[in-house]
Amino acid sequence: MNDSHDPPESVEVQQFGPASNQPPPTSWSAPPAWPRQSPAGSPARRESRGLGAGSVVTIALVTAMVSGSLSAAAVANLLRPTTGGSLNEPSGTNVSQVHIDESSAVINAVARVLPAVVTIASSSSTGANGIGSGLIFDSNGWILTNKHVVNGADQLRVTLNDLRIFSGRVYGIDTLTDLAIVKIDATGLPAAPIGSSDDLELGQLAIAIGNPLGTFENTVTTGVVSGLGRQIRAGDSSSQSSEQLNHLIQTDAAINPGNSGGPLINSAGQVIGINTAVSQDAQGIGFAIPINVARPIMKLALAGKPLARPWVGVYYSLVTPQTAAEKQLAADHGALIEPSANGASGVFPGSPAAAAGLKDGDQIASVDGVAIDLAHDLGALVLPHLPGDKVVLHILRDGKVLDVTVTLGMLPANP
Repeated sequence: MNDSHDPPESVEVQQFGPASNQPPPTSWSAPPAWPRQSPAGSPARRESRGLGAGSVVTIALVTAMVSGSLSAAAVANLLRPTTGGSLNEPSGTNVSQVHIDESSAVINAVARVLPAVVTIASSSSTGANGIGSGLIFDSNGWILTNKHVVNGADQLRVTLNDLRIFSGRVYGIDTLTDLAIVKIDATGLPAAPIGSSDDLELGQLAIAIGNPLGTFENTVTTGVVSGLGRQIRAGDSSSQSSEQLNHLIQTDAAINPGNSGGPLINSAGQVIGINTAVSQDAQGIGFAIPINVARPIMKLALAGKPLARPWVGVYYSLVTPQTAAEKQLAADHGALIEPSANGASGVFPGSPAAAAGLKDGDQIASVDGVAIDLAHDLGALVLPHLPGDKVVLHILRDGKVLDVTVTLGMLPANP
């Protein structure tokens, strides 16, 4: 957390989810999607993309995610998790029996999801072709993948698990995360069971499925959930931009270039995340976007609506007891609206916050009665909403207590 003399660390329009309590590592490296063919005239540049020492490169370049907390809003409880029978824990202490039960769990889980995993080959007029993965989440040809797998592509070729090939089109790009929706003209397809990422526990089984290196289709790797709410600093393969990814699932299940957009699943065969980033400077450190972050855009796509994320429109710093004491704030929690690093007002002109009369120095203590703290960031609390929804912000201002109703707007693509 910044001290009282530093600019605010959180930007409401540019980051999703609570920031990690730990400083982000600085040595992540992973190329976006696995290139199949180098652009004409620049093979060397493509050959080495994203592998510089100490650089932060993602298998998932996230739109509008820099230092800050995004008050994005979406739809909660969408695509309700598939209810499946729970897997029995081994009743004995025999190690061999435990291994057998663990293997059976993985086999059964993979069998539920593998038919819905697809390979997405992209091509563009620039010659920058690539291969990534995707997940069928609805039987009528709706596919969830990473934005960078499809962004800028002129053509998409989607290969199903049964080897049928379809032309795909990008239905929409998420303005909040590195996610995208692809549509193919097909029906009766196998759809993956969608789980929940809200109640994950450290150490639970995690299984990654995808197309690593663009060659080894339907590869299955296993590990555990190694961390939650992770934050990393990441850049594109050219190191020309740098973004901050937050609220990620960390796993030691092997994730490689080409796994982009593939599912991370639990032992019940339910999707809990979309694989998105990997460190090539270390072993056993990969990241996935929680599936509950993807739920809203999946629901919007199925309803035939444009992909949209709501926002409040403020720069703010997350208040802790320490910063509250340093700045003599009225409460030891909340989101403090402060000017941006360049001195501009912390309330974006024309934003929902401006329309509601929010001001620099306002301390947003809660959203709809739920206190803002390290576990419940402003962005996370408005996530279960759509643009146009109303939320009540409990505001502390100059010794006064106000309840302000804000009508959430639509997050701009480049706020």
